[in-house]
Amino acid sequence: MAAAERPSLATRLAFGVGAGAYGIKDGGFGYFLLIFYSQVIGLDARLVGLAITVALVADAVIDLVIGYWSDHTASRWGRRHPFMLASAVPVAATYFLLWNPPAGWSQGALFWYLLVLAVLIRCFIAFYEVPSTALGPELAKSYDERSALFGWRLFFAWVIGSIMSVANFTLIFPAFATPAIPNGQFNRDAYELYGMIASALIFVAILVSVIGTRHSIPHLRAAMPRPEGGLPAIFRQVFATIAHRDFAALFVAAIFGAIATGISASLSFYFSAYFWGFSSQQIGLITMSVFASAAIGAGLAPMVTRRLGKQRGATVIGVLAGLALPLPIIARLFGLLPANGDPAIFWIVFTVTMIDVGLIICFQVLTASMLADLVEQAEVRTGRRSEGIFFAANTFIRKAVQGLGVMAASLVLTLAEFPKGATPDQVGPDSLFRLGATYVPAIWLVWACMILAVSRYRLSRADHEANLAKLQEQA
Repeated sequence: MAAAERPSLATRLAFGVGAGAYGIKDGGFGYFLLIFYSQVIGLDARLVGLAITVALVADAVIDLVIGYWSDHTASRWGRRHPFMLASAVPVAATYFLLWNPPAGWSQGALFWYLLVLAVLIRCFIAFYEVPSTALGPELAKSYDERSALFGWRLFFAWVIGSIMSVANFTLIFPAFATPAIPNGQFNRDAYELYGMIASALIFVAILVSVIGTRHSIPHLRAAMPRPEGGLPAIFRQVFATIAHRDFAALFVAAIFGAIATGISASLSFYFSAYFWGFSSQQIGLITMSVFASAAIGAGLAPMVTRRLGKQRGATVIGVLAGLALPLPIIARLFGLLPANGDPAIFWIVFTVTMIDVGLIICFQVLTASMLADLVEQAEVRTGRRSEGIFFAANTFIRKAVQGLGVMAASLVLTLAEFPKGATPDQVGPDSLFRLGATYVPAIWLVWACMILAVSRYRLSRADHEANLAKLQEQA
């Protein structure tokens, strides 16, 4: 790729930093929302899972609308930037309110409060995330450069999102520990401060992305005309764009990946606080390892792309990540680890987590880059440039089914007989054993299905370069 065609460092930074908005939101929903509303606020865990699932389905439908809309929007700010800018204030405001539910409300009222805000937040963040991600295939066109560019995006999504998790466990939760609530993680006042800081960071990340990529607007593709024939014609066009074997492979992989993410993320801190007995500071340090993991994943993805290609590389990396994911839990179930409190436990979990998350980030970078390569493949087939549709369709199914993972996590808690509002010292060893014994086979089964789907993707480096050549001839 010629140097002039490569995105500048400032553009890559802005494209990457913008993903921090989604990273913060995703971290909050994945790691804190279930435990906050069920263990701190006292809302039934099944109602929390139901609210999150309904919000995910509503958001998934909105994604497709926004993806198609941004592909066909003509303005002096281009196709994507008007949506990105308009989302900043609504996302920040609703995210703050989510972590400040009214006190003294009934179970039903809290359920509707959570449901409405979860739907609004996911809709508003979609107005930013879908158009923002759709910029990627236009900012970088080469096979290798796309992996590098999406490496920047995933790096900042994980790092900025994890900053708030680290701050919670190392600064905020300890600061709100009291004699009545020794673990500040179970103090609702801590989450009010978290919501305030996280909302401000989301707002800043979106503005940085909008301003930092604005100079590229004159060089981006113009909006396509909308098809005549109304809504049926629109649906036919969307289906014709994504109806291909390679997209189907990524589509199915996204289904199982979303379920796996929902299960592991929702139970992550249950394992840290209950299963391993870690303190807030120790959990913060483990979360901090994600900073190194993000560098590992973002740096590894371009090398894997060059040496193995994206599909083969994603398959190999995915298998390694899936095998490593529950290893410490398996070792504990078979009595191969010392008791909680031994310093070795912390360092084993810390090291495995750091390496495994790095592999997962590498896998995510590769699959995002694989999806970007389908844009030119579809343009050769249909004559339409539809980045928004591709990324929206991929996130559509991921979000629509991720709630199944959250609900599965809620079911695991029910089977393990976790009492509402229980502190770690109130949960017995039988419940902890059932938690681990249920989690391991579930996560392995779902992960294996995801890897099998990715292995069906066939678009190679040579195919992508041929597509670029065909489009160059037609230009």
